[in-house]
Amino acid sequence: MSDLADAARARLPVLRRSHPEQFRRLTPTRLAVLGTTLGMAGLFALGVWQLQIDTSRLLSGFGQLLHFLTLMVPPAPTRGASLAGVLLALAETLAIAFLGTLLAAAIALPIGFLAARNTTIHGVVRFASRRGLDGLRGIDALIWALIWVSVVGLGPFAGVLAIMMSDIGTFGKLFSEAIESADRKPQEGVVAAGGSGLARVRFGVLPQVLPVMAGQVLYMFESNTRSSTIIGIVGAGGIGLVLAEMIRTLEWQAVSMIVLLVLVMVAVIDFVSGRLRRRMIGAA
Repeated sequence: MSDLADAARARLPVLRRSHPEQFRRLTPTRLAVLGTTLGMAGLFALGVWQLQIDTSRLLSGFGQLLHFLTLMVPPAPTRGASLAGVLLALAETLAIAFLGTLLAAAIALPIGFLAARNTTIHGVVRFASRRGLDGLRGIDALIWALIWVSVVGLGPFAGVLAIMMSDIGTFGKLFSEAIESADRKPQEGVVAAGGSGLARVRFGVLPQVLPVMAGQVLYMFESNTRSSTIIGIVGAGGIGLVLAEMIRTLEWQAVSMIVLLVLVMVAVIDFVSGRLRRRMIGAA
């Protein structure tokens, strides 16, 4: 064993001369990693300083949080939030998410074909479609809710429009990427059989991407159920409006009841949509 170690030490100078870059302590890669690490640490420290993050305030706030939790027990309906009224508001939230998601998917489907490289009618149309989708996606659903509440007034109609506008951009991007990743062989087969460009899309692209799109729509419906709760707080209808009112009037038992019912609703939708997505992927 010692002979092997001596031989390795004897060859070390030769290896250093043959491959000097491997024996540098600070290679360009290491310098880049070190610089990135120091830069991130500096940004973190700057963020903590600029945002005035104070751990003592956080620790002292835990006591207040525990006090609120004790006020929420046991969950119970109140005069301002009867069980029947809360269930009706939950159904309204579910309807907002469903209609907003369905309308967004229907509008985004043709835009997705225009934004995809292999199905667009012209490069200018593709560029304009992509940038339009970026603009819609760049505005959060809560901002859209504030806009539509100002336009059409309070209520679930504003919530449906807010979900729809936000999801058009998301669906358009997801649909276009699914279309661009479609297998070319079925498309070439349709063209070789004498099919037109529209037939290539109808029979060569659409059957491949429909299961993927349906899975994406189901996932977004699940996500929009949570978003509908949030946008309701700004007046866009649904359970969020009731929740905001209960918080303002300090009805903490009703707040905990509403939160638990929302969690149950989201869990059920997650379970059902997950089963449907797996079944569609298996069928595809």
